[in-house]
Amino acid sequence: MSTKSAALNGGKWITIATVISTVFQFGQVTVLARLLSPTEFGLVALSNLILTFFQLFTNLGFSGSIIYKQESDRTVLSTLYWLNISLGVLIFTVLQFSAPTIASYNHEPRLERVLHLSSFYFLIVYIGQLYLFLMEKELRFRTIAIIDIVGTVVGTGTTLVLAFRGMHELSLVIGQLVGQALRTTLQVLLGYPLFVPRFQMVLREVREHLRFGLYTLGDGILGFVQSNYDNLFIGFILGNEMLGFYTLAYQLAVYPITKLNPIILQVAYPVLAKMQDNNAELKRSYLKILDILSYCNMPLLAGLFITADTVVPLLYGPGWESTVDLIHIFVFVGTLMCLSHPLFTLAFTKGKPNLLFYLNLATLLIKIPLVYWLGREYGVKGAATAFLLATAFNLLVNFAIVHYLVGSFMGTFLRNIVRPLLFCILMVGGVAVYKAFFGHEGIANALAEIAIGGGIYGALTLAFKVSIRELKGLRQAL
Repeated sequence: MSTKSAALNGGKWITIATVISTVFQFGQVTVLARLLSPTEFGLVALSNLILTFFQLFTNLGFSGSIIYKQESDRTVLSTLYWLNISLGVLIFTVLQFSAPTIASYNHEPRLERVLHLSSFYFLIVYIGQLYLFLMEKELRFRTIAIIDIVGTVVGTGTTLVLAFRGMHELSLVIGQLVGQALRTTLQVLLGYPLFVPRFQMVLREVREHLRFGLYTLGDGILGFVQSNYDNLFIGFILGNEMLGFYTLAYQLAVYPITKLNPIILQVAYPVLAKMQDNNAELKRSYLKILDILSYCNMPLLAGLFITADTVVPLLYGPGWESTVDLIHIFVFVGTLMCLSHPLFTLAFTKGKPNLLFYLNLATLLIKIPLVYWLGREYGVKGAATAFLLATAFNLLVNFAIVHYLVGSFMGTFLRNIVRPLLFCILMVGGVAVYKAFFGHEGIANALAEIAIGGGIYGALTLAFKVSIRELKGLRQAL
């Protein structure tokens, strides 16, 4: 199978896995919103933030370096494998001892048991992670997708069963652990033919990987603080209840973007890595990725913007109305984020992860004072607005870096984005007219709004962007 065919086939499978994962995630949140309080949501969200921070230290960018260098040396891979596992054990130990201190600082005793239980993630995930990296390098996305689907279904099922049995916030934690344990088991079983680790650690053999990973680690730390400072501020200053509202709004508006975009980016990186010295081809590929992301993400976000006051009460029930205004802000955050994501693939393709480090450093210096000032003055909405302003700054610098890597592209990009932007405006207008005449409450209105919005955007796309014949040709290629 050619690289292009493998990429298309991989995109198909990653799409299937992502759709299933997203549907199950929304289904899980919809059910849990009626069983758990905003405070319990905020408690788990704060725990996940802490775990995500520690997770940065265990990967060290090995995924990017393995694919970039097309690494296959067994000694090197064995060293990276045991190094990952060792660091995972270290992080588990640190979390076990630091959980009481973190919980006392947050004035939430339940956070301690959540952290103690959640830290077992680090004893599980890194046993199979290197096998996942190798499957990505070999473009085995069908296997990766099947593993993710199985883990998602079992993990979500476990969470819901435990929630109905009264396990509260622990149901989310245990469900995540069960799902990840199953993923790790399948990664090892299905990836074992690619790599059998030796019982050796030769650090001098992985110096280039470590050097590559140091910038990735630095970028990851800055990226974590830059992306999550608002969550940390809300959780520790405004309280877990406000963090619960903020988290639910973020998941509804931005979560689909973080799940949809990797479908393209995960498949694109191994392919682009093979053309890293061809700037003209990289630019064309980058613009194509931006075009696809625009047409896929923008209608979802625009639709959510105009239907939020209908969807939130219908899905999550009473008590979550405060999320509607936050969703309106996060829709614009998601739009800017989807346009910034392709730089990460491009930077790694060019072997320039240090540029991502500097980008996140600059954004962090802008975001921290904005969140602190607007959050203090206007509460959770102020923090969300600060996030939006920092994301806009990040995108401007992002585009400047792309220009440096592959040359001028902005003219083509602006011409490409006019259509999806105009289609979204017409879609929002059509739904707004319906709401003005017929209202927005109830499931009937929700279905009508979705049908009208989807119909307008779909018809415009088929008329002016992609023909039915082209869609059939793509389907045959897959």
